[in-house]
Amino acid sequence: MSDMEHPQGPTTNRSIGATVGDNTMLLIPSGQERLNQILSLIDSAQSELALLFYMFSDDVAGNAILEGLTRAAARGVKVRLLIDGFGCGSADAEFLAPLKDAGGHFCIFHPSYGRRYLIRNHQKMAIADRRLALVGGANLDANYLTDQGADRWRDLWLLLDGPAVEELSDYFDDVHAWTTGSRNRIRDLRRIIQRHSHGQGRVSWRFSGPMRRRNPWPGTIAREIDAGKRLDIVAAYFAPSWPMLKRIGRLGLRGTARIVNAAKSDNSATIAAARHTYRRLLRRNVEIYEYQPAKLHTKLYIVDDVVHIGSSNFDFRSLYLNLEIMLRVEDAGFADQMRAYVDAEIADSVRITPDLHRQRASLWRRLKWTLSYWLVTTVDYTVTRRINFGIE
Repeated sequence: MSDMEHPQGPTTNRSIGATVGDNTMLLIPSGQERLNQILSLIDSAQSELALLFYMFSDDVAGNAILEGLTRAAARGVKVRLLIDGFGCGSADAEFLAPLKDAGGHFCIFHPSYGRRYLIRNHQKMAIADRRLALVGGANLDANYLTDQGADRWRDLWLLLDGPAVEELSDYFDDVHAWTTGSRNRIRDLRRIIQRHSHGQGRVSWRFSGPMRRRNPWPGTIAREIDAGKRLDIVAAYFAPSWPMLKRIGRLGLRGTARIVNAAKSDNSATIAAARHTYRRLLRRNVEIYEYQPAKLHTKLYIVDDVVHIGSSNFDFRSLYLNLEIMLRVEDAGFADQMRAYVDAEIADSVRITPDLHRQRASLWRRLKWTLSYWLVTTVDYTVTRRINFGIE
């Protein structure tokens, strides 16, 4: 019996899942289920816990997770927590002190001023005993771990059981060592990203970061879009480079391309930036939708029979600067299930037709969309979020 089937292990959402090779995957689209899963993952750990998150908030969900980590450390589990210095503004040393007092360890990814200052560790992963892992886009924050309220985020995690978890654990070890080391050079970080982005197998990891060239995940998804005939994207932040937009447009002309973007966010500049790209894509038969029920934070990409799930948005920062993690799964059955998931998201979305886009596109709005696209592709989210000058 695998850990996922054991009644003492994490509870599961069995509506969407697959076994590919020796790896079993279960999708977790519910915020409350994500909270249940990570608490159960923590409580089931026997020897080791490794967590890496962009945000770890001092709120009701964050405190529940911290209490679980503290209990784990107190019972002798090796607990390591790596958080991003920008994303975790509320999770300071005082908040995390109980974990340290219980024997756990935490460190903060916060490169020094200069070129490295722009880098964010935007990845999300939780690993128990090098055997079970949660990966995806949701942060450790109450609004990502609930299904209620106007401020909730729509997102995904994937529960993974199999040999791919051991590979992810090795990657975490290297990133943790780089973060805590005395000589954390960027070229060493690039080598870590390249070394752990495996190109073989139907279940494989693709990482990305501040690479000058040969950035593993952007390079992989670009090649697949170039060769693909069917594309589905659900992206919280959609502001890719013009060459990437051209790739999507060419696929739209020869096949089928659907993009689900956000209609609600805490950062309206990202929505405006996405709308700056619509005219070019609509001309090339790309279907565009905006998700309505909640703020969208999902990062899901399906090209033909390949599914990518992880932390990367489809904008310049995620594609070429942030540290990001994506799981690549090549399996027709899983791709079909995930397209059914996209179908359901589209049912809760408004389709952006050429007529609707023209009605919206007043001169003033087009100026705001253009400015937002420039800001989002060149400036950090923490800056653009403060602008929030409205999109309507």
